[in-house]
Amino acid sequence: MNNFIGKIIEYCAKNKFIVFVLTGAAVLGGIVSLRSLPLDAIPDLSDTQVIVYSRWDRSPDIIEDQVTYPIVSSLLGLPKVKAVRGFSDFGYSFVYAIFEDGTDIYWARSRVLEYLSKITPQLPQGVRTELGPDATGVGWVFQYVLVDESGKYSLDQIRSFQDWYLRYYLQSVPGVAEVAPIGGFVRQYQVNIEPNKLLAYNIPITDVVEAIRKSNNDVGGRLLEFSGAEYMIRGRGYAKSIKDIEEIVVKLDAKSGTPVLIKSIAKVSLGPQIRRGIADLDGKGDAVGGIVVMRHGESALRVIDRVKEKIKEIVTSPTFTPKPIVAMPAMLRCMA
Repeated sequence: MNNFIGKIIEYCAKNKFIVFVLTGAAVLGGIVSLRSLPLDAIPDLSDTQVIVYSRWDRSPDIIEDQVTYPIVSSLLGLPKVKAVRGFSDFGYSFVYAIFEDGTDIYWARSRVLEYLSKITPQLPQGVRTELGPDATGVGWVFQYVLVDESGKYSLDQIRSFQDWYLRYYLQSVPGVAEVAPIGGFVRQYQVNIEPNKLLAYNIPITDVVEAIRKSNNDVGGRLLEFSGAEYMIRGRGYAKSIKDIEEIVVKLDAKSGTPVLIKSIAKVSLGPQIRRGIADLDGKGDAVGGIVVMRHGESALRVIDRVKEKIKEIVTSPTFTPKPIVAMPAMLRCMA
């Protein structure tokens, strides 16, 4: 052994140039590896998993029997799957498909979609099923909050800005799988029906729901040729304001023949959706923010740097003035 080590030392002493070249190549390879190595505060040791999320406004026991159990049963035959776990709650269901170590996440997602296509037609009408983001359990890498320094904007306005503008800007960042909003109030049109008026007009509540559903729609017609030109015929009916919903016709009055409008039997207003959570900043009260979820296999440090650069680019952009909140970058401050 000593003789072998001595020969190595002798060879290195006689071939200094080769030793320096190999040493330089090793150092260069180490630098390249260090720059390309995914860096995270918590090593990602989680299994390859695909989440199937289903929504249906029913009780947990009905969702368990008619949604969760059929999906779990269909996914048990997936190749390379280790376990399939289902959880049911009021209004939604989660099914986790856990795959063997080393399974490619996108191969697993395509297999889940393939097996879901067989069971989806058998689910009850109204069930909405989708796959979760291509992320892991430790993909929560960045969180930010929107602070209104002027005090001019309400929580629902800031949440609308987050949901319809900022969220999509950040989702375009390479390595970001999802931007999950948190806090504030989600706007929705609320039709508060007065039972006495509904009874006076002898209108079932199902007719009101059906009238709103059918009226809030655009329809296409055909082409009309006139004087050598073609004109496209279409009906525009999307509701864009409270007044549009109030003017929807429910039925004709049998006695007078006048149309019964939504505003005749209900009060339409803008209100908040039911909240299932809340966000707070430094004990000062409600706040609106977002959680950036990293894509599977990405480097957390690089994704965080890209998100920070994107936020800086958005806030400092002179042309970024979304509506209905004018000059929002001047009024809001993104805090990581």
